[in-house]
Amino acid sequence: MLSGCATPISVDHVDIQTAYRIQTTSAISSGELSNASSIILRQHGLLDRFETEPAKVLAELHKNIKPVGDDDQLFALAELSLLHAQHTNDRAYYLASAVYAWSLLYPENGTSIQIPPTDPRFRLSYDIYNQAVAQGLAAPTDAEEKEVRLKAGTYKLPFGTLKISLDQSGMSWGGYPLDRFISTTALEVDGIRNRYHQSGIGVPLAASLAKTQATAKKAIGSDRLGEHTKVPVTALLRFENARSSLSKGKINGRLEVYSADQTSTVTIDGQKQPIESDPTAALAYQLNDSPLYAMEIAGFLNGSVFTSGLLSKDRAQDGIFTMQPYKAGKIPVVLVHGTASSPARWAELVNELNGDPKIREHFQIWLFVYDSGRGIGYSAGRLRKALTNTVHELDPDGKDPALQNMIVMGHSQGGLLTKMTAIDSGTKFWNLISDKPVEQMKLSPETREFIQQSVFYTPLPFVKRVVFISTPQRGAMLAASQWVTGLASKLVSLPMTMVNTTALLAQLATKSGDERVATMLSRPMTSIDLMNPNNPALQVLASIPVPKSIPAHSIIAVDGNVPKEQGDDGVVAYKSAHIDEAVSELVVNWSHSCQGQPEVIEEVKRIMFEHLAAAGTKKP
Repeated sequence: MLSGCATPISVDHVDIQTAYRIQTTSAISSGELSNASSIILRQHGLLDRFETEPAKVLAELHKNIKPVGDDDQLFALAELSLLHAQHTNDRAYYLASAVYAWSLLYPENGTSIQIPPTDPRFRLSYDIYNQAVAQGLAAPTDAEEKEVRLKAGTYKLPFGTLKISLDQSGMSWGGYPLDRFISTTALEVDGIRNRYHQSGIGVPLAASLAKTQATAKKAIGSDRLGEHTKVPVTALLRFENARSSLSKGKINGRLEVYSADQTSTVTIDGQKQPIESDPTAALAYQLNDSPLYAMEIAGFLNGSVFTSGLLSKDRAQDGIFTMQPYKAGKIPVVLVHGTASSPARWAELVNELNGDPKIREHFQIWLFVYDSGRGIGYSAGRLRKALTNTVHELDPDGKDPALQNMIVMGHSQGGLLTKMTAIDSGTKFWNLISDKPVEQMKLSPETREFIQQSVFYTPLPFVKRVVFISTPQRGAMLAASQWVTGLASKLVSLPMTMVNTTALLAQLATKSGDERVATMLSRPMTSIDLMNPNNPALQVLASIPVPKSIPAHSIIAVDGNVPKEQGDDGVVAYKSAHIDEAVSELVVNWSHSCQGQPEVIEEVKRIMFEHLAAAGTKKP
């Protein structure tokens, strides 16, 4: 009697999250069939059999597929094959799923997909294809990482064979072969605020650079690419006449590889299609356990990261590294890190800049690595020389106006180095060392070159804008402590070139009767010494303004709720960071390491767009 009173059809009220989860259930999202595929199985009376005989059910559905139309059943075959492959780890079914999904998305003979873009199956078909290719070409399951093997060969399908060829044109980057590919879809990113991911067709991967270059002849700028670089690339497995070949059982495919910095679309059946890419995940994978972090303290204490083994000998030894191969027409933005730091600390900013399409199109990011414990004048000289060498190396004939329109940006000590690319110091720094003109001094060629590089500065002709972030223009608070500078002098190991040259200058000062200068030079200066507000060299640097012809921008951090004039960031006081010649000044409520904060990044982007507008869009 009770069962007779119950209605055979009923509904339950659920919250919106539960309702959406029911509607979007799929083999991709939850490891369960979507409603669309379940409908096909029910229509054929195969739902229960698929649970017990999935391979036979798939064979029956495949046998009954029609040459045209039948898009609903083709979608079901793609998802059912993927689900069966997930349960069995059978690569043949992963690849079959990719073939079905491609056949649905790109039918031949001018026909078009019958699933409208508003249908959830439309986007799901792309996801099924992308994951099916990644899993179908995956390395053995005992591998620690989700590596994808991009190799030519003949692969088994449940209904025949798949013969894959490999297009070698995309298998190198910046002169280096790409030899290891990790699926970024399987990577969870932590430590970077935003994950920039472009949806489209293809498998997003992080590729490694081979140890040696592809040819004996070096590509321009290839030695300025970091050896641990992970390249965001996309693998596309293009099937030839897949739909019409389903019944024949012989499918031909071609693997193509596209790097995210070179292209964002691919042409399929005469139409441009966006390719899937995941550059943030590739950046995070590169920085995961990166030797750059070990370099931070080594570069401050040990005298040289270039002799510590942290940097490969076949890479540039002057400190300038590029994040992508050189491409004419893109304006360089040079990022200079601070004390006991490294380029890794720019990761948040780099990710946001690369996430902006307009910035990606018009700018290229360069990074400067230096030993932050050395004297600031010495490091500034290395930066200037490295920039000059890089510009000449990439564009020896001076045909690229973008390289002559550079922005240099520095954080903390890096800001002082940045300033010294833009000022005319005359003889002001030399006058602190000797009253005698340097031209009249008997010096070895090496010592003379060292002095010219480390003491005399003129604006570099290609530096057109500078940005200072938390920069101690008049010194850092802790550096004013004699105890701190004394400790730094004991801990920091300076290179012999600096020690020997400084000792020679001290001897010359003694001979000239200037005992005060001799005393000052009796111990080589560290960067901490030179950030002491009472240091004469820093006072000279603070007295020299950036010329009006080179716009200077200041971003200053003040920690806490206090008037900016009374505030500081824990390392640098506002009054030290402020410069009158700045064409813009942004004060942010944050501590010293603010370069990754949203308001700082947005200000940097604003400055870059202002620079781009002033430069126009000239192409070489």
